[in-house]
Amino acid sequence: MSLREDIQDFLEQKRVALVGVSRNERHFTRRLFREFVKRGYDAVAVNPHADSLDGRACFRRVQDIQPAVEGVLVLTPPKITEKVVLDCAAAGIRRVWMYRAVGQGAVSRQAVGFCRSRGMRVIPGYCPFMFWKEVSFIHRLHRLLSRPW
Repeated sequence: MSLREDIQDFLEQKRVALVGVSRNERHFTRRLFREFVKRGYDAVAVNPHADSLDGRACFRRVQDIQPAVEGVLVLTPPKITEKVVLDCAAAGIRRVWMYRAVGQGAVSRQAVGFCRSRGMRVIPGYCPFMFWKEVSFIHRLHRLLSRPW
């Protein structure tokens, strides 16, 4: 499948986990988490140091989530991403998106290779805001400048 198809497929899922959502209410990961909820997703936060975020239960690991999610958006540093994809595989998750807006983001070459070697659909980079309709100008501009297709 193409990158476009993988992104569309991921965004069509309704129950997704965001791994690495910060406890800091002002952090971008919290804004992204809230946006998933606002758009009707059953968004699940994963942070080993929090019991709840924004009034929703927070899980310590992907394998702890019940019922299971359909996809995982990884918001962690690359070294942590390498562990998160192992958890995703153990939990039977077939869709993984490694967030990146600038810099390396959550993307790890080793993690991408691991996912692909196991037949998982992986999106190595980009931000979901770039692909939703009705977003601010900055996100549309980011999509245009990134030229994902």
